[in-house]
Amino acid sequence: MKRSAFLLLLGLTSIGSVVGQQGKQRVFFSDIDNFWVAYDSIRTTTDSLQQLRYFHRLYINKGTAGLKAFMEVKGYTPEYWVHSIRQYPKFWNSIRPNTQWAKTSARGIEPYLKKFAALYPALRPASMYFTIGALRSNGTTKKDMVLIGAEMTTGTPDTDISEFPPATQTFLARYFRSQPLKNIVVLNVHEYVHTQEKGPPESTLLAQALYEGTCDVVAELITGKLPLLPYMAYGPTHEAALKERFKAEMFSPYLYNWFYNQTSDDPNHVPDLGYYMGYAICKTYYQHAKDKKQAVKELIELDYTNETAVESFLRKSAYYPELPSKALLLETFENNRPVVTRVPTISADGYVDASVTELQVDFSTAMAPNTSTDYGPGGKEQWPIIGSGIFAADKKSFTYKVALQPGHTYSFVLNGGGFRSTDGRPLRPYEVKFKTKAR
Repeated sequence: MKRSAFLLLLGLTSIGSVVGQQGKQRVFFSDIDNFWVAYDSIRTTTDSLQQLRYFHRLYINKGTAGLKAFMEVKGYTPEYWVHSIRQYPKFWNSIRPNTQWAKTSARGIEPYLKKFAALYPALRPASMYFTIGALRSNGTTKKDMVLIGAEMTTGTPDTDISEFPPATQTFLARYFRSQPLKNIVVLNVHEYVHTQEKGPPESTLLAQALYEGTCDVVAELITGKLPLLPYMAYGPTHEAALKERFKAEMFSPYLYNWFYNQTSDDPNHVPDLGYYMGYAICKTYYQHAKDKKQAVKELIELDYTNETAVESFLRKSAYYPELPSKALLLETFENNRPVVTRVPTISADGYVDASVTELQVDFSTAMAPNTSTDYGPGGKEQWPIIGSGIFAADKKSFTYKVALQPGHTYSFVLNGGGFRSTDGRPLRPYEVKFKTKAR
């Protein structure tokens, strides 16, 4: 979910090294060494069950509390790791020496943490865990833990990504070109701020943007620098257009157009622009505040899970001098969403012949090549879909493969978490429900 919190503190070479600042933060590196022990053992056999046993015994079972938290937050499983090791050996061999930098190569964060404590006296200590994931996150947090995926945060433009699918190669190439090593201090402070916030929001686009934007503003105040990432280069020169686009979507729960959208076939795609919008709003609030220290406190202590508090903060920031009501913005957003116009195979009385093997769903506009289909209210018992579906050439319909039985009720839901128009508007959720006649 978040960007990297990277290498810490020159000279921290032992496990559990202690930094004497704000209650003794602990920084743990043992997961890196344990991973490579497990990796070497896995490479001695082609037996997948034995590989899983090695991974459990040598990495998971010996893992830190941070590794366990990383697994929980990012949904990692031993099977997923072992699959990645088997599929991408060139990548793992290429990144291996780099991951050792996490234990010895960083410097400079301790003075900034002292500045953070001076700027925000209520600063709480956090533990920092350097783990190795499987390319799902370069860094995230859970409660008072900063969790780093060293296989991503130590990547460079020379890292071998040739084995990955094209979309993944595009994302990794873009990220590694940003030279994560040059973002060491800024990105660490960004993640550290998250451990002080009330979140994550899990509510609206606006809340998520402010939650991330606060971290960039505070990191900038402490370090005097901004992250060397594409959104921070693109945002200032396109802010007027971004501002209008963001206003139209900010009270919705849909994040895809603004966050965690790194993969794209478009070479001009700029991911994570929600970070910039959050930064711009929070920076405006800070600049207008008479008491700067109090403004920092308000930024950090805002309840990002409270939609009313988030909206109130936005209005106080004056980033949008003339902002329509939330209700009007949401109504406009809903009215502009694509919709399912019909499911032609379903009869007027809600029946489908049990011999049908395909079910077509038509849309009000052309759709992007993304899908998201969930169980309906009837759950798994009413799920008819088998295999993969396909969009029509004009992208205005999608055909599901189905297997039906007589005398049965079926349902499933198309939702805006995946189905989107070609310009990024999320589909209004739609339940497909029908029955088959008994023989």
